[in-house]
Amino acid sequence: MLRFIKHNLESIGNVEFFPLFSLLIFVIFFLIVVLRVIKMSKSTVAELSDIPLNDTMDINLKD
Repeated sequence: MLRFIKHNLESIGNVEFFPLFSLLIFVIFFLIVVLRVIKMSKSTVAELSDIPLNDTMDINLKD
């Protein structure tokens, strides 16, 4: 199985940059998420943490 993948990857030019590029996208995405959570206000965090316990949500399950 690995020889089929290895053969296909050898035919792609500059294939050694794909793992680096995907790691860079991964790190940038999670840094953005972490920074957004850190900068979130305390009132927003409290509001979001109460959502599962909030019974006053107006959800209509009947059509």
